[in-house]
Amino acid sequence: MAGIEAIGADQCEAVWPLSVEAGWNQNVADWRFMLGAGRAFGCRAADGRWEASSLVLPLGDRLAWISMVLVSKARRRCGLGSSLLKRCIAEVQESGAVAGLDATEQGRPIYLPLGFHDLYGISRWHFDGAKGAPSDHGLRSLTSSDLPAVIAYDCALSGMKRPALLRHLAGRQPKAAWVAEAGGRLKGFVMAREGRTASSIGPVVADDQATGLALIAKAALSLPGPFIIDVPGAHAEITGWLQRQGAVSPRGYVRMTLGSAPGLDDPSHLFALAGPELG
Repeated sequence: MAGIEAIGADQCEAVWPLSVEAGWNQNVADWRFMLGAGRAFGCRAADGRWEASSLVLPLGDRLAWISMVLVSKARRRCGLGSSLLKRCIAEVQESGAVAGLDATEQGRPIYLPLGFHDLYGISRWHFDGAKGAPSDHGLRSLTSSDLPAVIAYDCALSGMKRPALLRHLAGRQPKAAWVAEAGGRLKGFVMAREGRTASSIGPVVADDQATGLALIAKAALSLPGPFIIDVPGAHAEITGWLQRQGAVSPRGYVRMTLGSAPGLDDPSHLFALAGPELG
């Protein structure tokens, strides 16, 4: 087996089988964006196939997201994942940024000894569709002319700087991209993307939980299911609505950082994540 090497943006189809084998929802379009916008590292087998991957996705100058640490079944339990994780951490620290990630229950005990600390819990929900129309909240379709305001709004409330990601997501499922307005002022937005097995709703950023819920419901009514959505545990109103739709939450995450990232620890305006792979 060769050593750790960079995964180029042209490798999206070649590396995608790793996430398929793991049962994850990413498709080739997700990999194409992540490899183009981030810095990825992996290892190949003797025949050239990718046996492992990892990703660092910059979210501004001061924060970078670590994700997609995947190892094929044949190469697990040999320290390859840990080596790639440490390579990503070094990459982030060399850039002077803080590393963030969303840890599974199995991953969190690995990250804690490395210095990561908890920010808040997240539940992943699976549901087939929404029942009934959302309350109005001044909802309308998001257009390209809205993006500068949406990017500025997101930066102010999410603790992340992710203009490239938002521009990308706005074009993935335009029918499910909505904004909420009041008096000509932006008060929330939702985006979505198709995945390998389900459409993913998020991010959802809004002034308040009622607006966030209206945006989530509108997105779910705009596309055929099934859906997945990652919701911070603090949002009881949205959790209750999801349960009434018949949603189930088989697993969760903990948002963690290695160092301090001001604003990222407060999910009061973040009602759904873009996904654990995207921040």
